[in-house]
Amino acid sequence: MSDARSLLAKADKKANSSGPFGLFASSSRFEEAGDVYVEAANAFRLEKDLNSAGKAFEKAAQMQLKSEAKDEAANTYIEAYKSYRKNDPEESARVLIQAITLFTQRGQFRRAATYTQDLATLYENELDDLDRAMDAYDEAGEWMSNDGAESLANKAWLKVAEIAAIKEDYPRAIAKYEQVARNSLGNNLTKWSLKDYFFKAGLCHIANKDIIAAKRAVEEYTDMDPTFFQTREQVLLSDIISAYEDGDQERFTDKVFQFDQFSKLDKWKTTLLLRIKSSIQEEEDNIL
Repeated sequence: MSDARSLLAKADKKANSSGPFGLFASSSRFEEAGDVYVEAANAFRLEKDLNSAGKAFEKAAQMQLKSEAKDEAANTYIEAYKSYRKNDPEESARVLIQAITLFTQRGQFRRAATYTQDLATLYENELDDLDRAMDAYDEAGEWMSNDGAESLANKAWLKVAEIAAIKEDYPRAIAKYEQVARNSLGNNLTKWSLKDYFFKAGLCHIANKDIIAAKRAVEEYTDMDPTFFQTREQVLLSDIISAYEDGDQERFTDKVFQFDQFSKLDKWKTTLLLRIKSSIQEEEDNIL
């Protein structure tokens, strides 16, 4: 039997033993069992058996909860999350949620926010669950905002907007881009990003096939920040709206190409522009 398995058996024995007269094990015995489970978990890590390490950390956290060591249990669930993450992201997410719940119960909202952002990343990149990713990013943003960390909150909300647009939930994307834009007004560190937020929100309006709302939005964005007027982003939005109304795919393609020569379009913007191009083709077909 390996050292890790021996330690696990020892911890199980302590956890399952009872006191005199069949009474449940004392708090100190739970603490002792928890400590040995942690030893076993670390031994499993040395053996590169990460799933067994995660299970042992979970058992340790359960013992710590029984002995009312909730802060310690939350940290141990984090160790379980790290152990599971490489091979079992679903289990990793499950124990991370347990840690986050304990952090919130203990009033450690900044830590809860940070790990909720980690949870969102796990959902997005490893579990391909974009709905749960959006909700987790949104929740992380709310907690960070409540804690006065506006820059971190905006970063989380931009992820909500980005994913929402990819999923064609354009109203949610627009709301988040506009929320971050409002938060950035008057902030010398973030005001230079305003045109990008406005541009992305405008693309979402157009991709949503609501040209009236898109026109109104461009006017509102210029009112919010007069420097947006006549930027390349504002001009392209206006050109796209015009091409859309006329069903002119060739003009749309030309204007986007010209923009791309000065400001390289990323994957997200390219995706939305291709969707808009398809919509213009539909408009062009209808005119013909």
